[in-house]
Amino acid sequence: MKRADMHTIHEVGIPSVVLMERAALKIVEALEDAGVPLDRTLAVCGSGNNGGDGFAAARIITEKGYRAAVLFVGKESSLSEECRLQKEIAENLGIPVFTTFPEEEYTVIIDAVFGVGLSRDVTGHYAEVIEWMNAQNAFKAAADIPSGICSGTGQVLGTAFCADLTVAIACEKLGCELYPGKNYTGKTVVVPIGIDPELFAEDPSVCFTWDKEELGNLLPKRPADSHKGTYGKVLMITGSRGMAGASYLSAKAAYTAGAGLVQVYTSEDNRQILQQLLPEAIISCYEGYEEKRLDNLLEWADVVCIGCGLGQSEISEHILVHTLEQIGKTCIIDADGLNLLSRHMELLDRAGRCPVILTPHMKEMSRLTGKSVSQINADRRGILDEFTGKYKAVCVLKDSRTITACQGCRRFVNLAGNSAMAKAGSGDVLAGVITGLAAQGIDAFQSAALGVWIHACGGDEAKAEKGSWGVLARDLIDGIQKCMKRAEESIEK
Repeated sequence: MKRADMHTIHEVGIPSVVLMERAALKIVEALEDAGVPLDRTLAVCGSGNNGGDGFAAARIITEKGYRAAVLFVGKESSLSEECRLQKEIAENLGIPVFTTFPEEEYTVIIDAVFGVGLSRDVTGHYAEVIEWMNAQNAFKAAADIPSGICSGTGQVLGTAFCADLTVAIACEKLGCELYPGKNYTGKTVVVPIGIDPELFAEDPSVCFTWDKEELGNLLPKRPADSHKGTYGKVLMITGSRGMAGASYLSAKAAYTAGAGLVQVYTSEDNRQILQQLLPEAIISCYEGYEEKRLDNLLEWADVVCIGCGLGQSEISEHILVHTLEQIGKTCIIDADGLNLLSRHMELLDRAGRCPVILTPHMKEMSRLTGKSVSQINADRRGILDEFTGKYKAVCVLKDSRTITACQGCRRFVNLAGNSAMAKAGSGDVLAGVITGLAAQGIDAFQSAALGVWIHACGGDEAKAEKGSWGVLARDLIDGIQKCMKRAEESIEK
């Protein structure tokens, strides 16, 4: 954001105070659009440019005929040039500026204490200010980001403002979407102030996401002159004894995503169940470790998915190790495959000759990295960067906010989906969707990111039909079919 500001100010020529005026105007417009009563507004301002936005917003609200006041909680000696100017203008216009907590009740409080640069815990007087704001019976709005939330990680830095509305300047801050920060932002509205969005697109450190309206243009094409071989042959090495469900869900999801032919390599015990549940798939079975047969299957496939319900037996370990030593195709590793891989991390280096996609949840990522779940939660972006910097793999770190990352790519942050998807088998469906997309020739990162997105959109469809409690993993597949059909129809129109 600082680089974007500097470029806009020095290269484009828009003065900093003009950007501040636009930000303040957009904050007020967002409050009006939300139907917030501005009759008695209090802007709580620090001494940086975020505080300047608050001073300017209070003045604009006053100009509209409402009563507005400012609680200045910063230091005079620390005032930025722009904030000092806005403070002087407010005082010249007779807008009340307090330095102690006012006794009046307000209809709305605007948090403009800290901006995106906060990197240490909020303590002392500032902590008291935030706790006072949270205790007030008023609508609460944050300028750019709730004070106390780390803009990069979403962690609460000691204490944080709890907003009903966050007005994000130019782009949404990652910390407002990652938990626990998401719990403090309320509804987020992104407002333009004259900073060119392309400045963010050119920066690989800036994350991206998609809107649901974009799905139709992201799906792989289905030419009229095609056959099942056009859309790829998938080998699913899944399902140990008693785990036919994982094999079924992942294989059906691969077909649903568009794969042409799916072969499941699974324990002999699962054959009859899978033939009944999914007659479209080829079922190949093992009773032990069969190296030559495995080699033939790997040679047959265009893409391989390994791990869903595979178990962690000695046979499963042999199959995983041999697959990663011999594989020359795109390989998706999920679930038990990841747990087995954590014992043989050197295999990722050997598998570097072909695209590898890993789909760990937090506990599996802990095993892969040797870091605790709490460490990963505190800095998932940094740990993802460290991991993908060391290993040439695409990593899909699954959580309430799944992030997809690899070397040389901007990180994808998934903002779709819901808690109804937190059911056994959901990860098997995701692995299958990613595999089905990869089989159609989409590159590894795009397959992973798009697979996460489609899976989440399917989850939203399933929740809309079944509610938050009743969704099963199989319902996600039905939801995926519906959202992909709707996306296709939107293109045809």
